[in-house]
Amino acid sequence: MPHFTIEYSANLDGVVDISALCEVVRNAAVQTGIFPLGGIRVRAIRCEHYAIADGRAGLSFLDILLRIGEGRSLEVRQKAGEQIFQTISHHLDNVFAGGRFALSFDMQINDSATSWKRNPIHDLLKAEANNG
Repeated sequence: MPHFTIEYSANLDGVVDISALCEVVRNAAVQTGIFPLGGIRVRAIRCEHYAIADGRAGLSFLDILLRIGEGRSLEVRQKAGEQIFQTISHHLDNVFAGGRFALSFDMQINDSATSWKRNPIHDLLKAEANNG
């Protein structure tokens, strides 16, 4: 972990480069220094059907959920969350300029007693780092 899930309104197509946004989010997670590189996942889900606020046309949203494992203090989580949110917000400044866009970001802690993982990517990255 961490796993980022980005849901976005379909009307952002052509306005936001979602692939580039995924890379911005991935890099922001790396820059916090608190997440294992091999665990970072960023995925985006286009929402074709949605309703926003009073239903007027042209409103858009982007919602990000970050799921992380246990073990980090509230202070560490808040600092990392703020850093990630500010990076994403800055990246989307041009979308905010239109005044019809909402961004939300939430962090959720997975309970290790009910979360299973199998990830050899960690070992791959360690081996590559050790072997140059």
